[in-house]
Amino acid sequence: MNATRILQAGRQPMIRFLGKRTTPSHVDHAPQPHPASPTHSLPESFASYRQKAQQHGPLNQSRDYSSGVGSTPGSALGPVEAGKGFYFDRSELPARFQRMTWSQAEIEAIESGGASMFA
Repeated sequence: MNATRILQAGRQPMIRFLGKRTTPSHVDHAPQPHPASPTHSLPESFASYRQKAQQHGPLNQSRDYSSGVGSTPGSALGPVEAGKGFYFDRSELPARFQRMTWSQAEIEAIESGGASMFA
């Protein structure tokens, strides 16, 4: 019972701090290039950075949407057919794999939480 108190009294912390905590008197907040930067330099301006930046494609494209992804309708790409043994919708499957229709008794059983089956 008292063994815990005895053990805690003689316990030494495993971490030893050297000296008193001090904050630096001067911290340089000037922009610095990242140490892993390929050019080891900062861009001249944000606009020049945007001209060269890539994120899921070039960022400097205009927003007129006249070319690129989405510029042509899907119907212009031609017909899309499923390969042999593949189906796009469950209604295209053979009858034994299609959705079964619910009977009125099943609908009532679900809506009542199953109580109508036993009443």
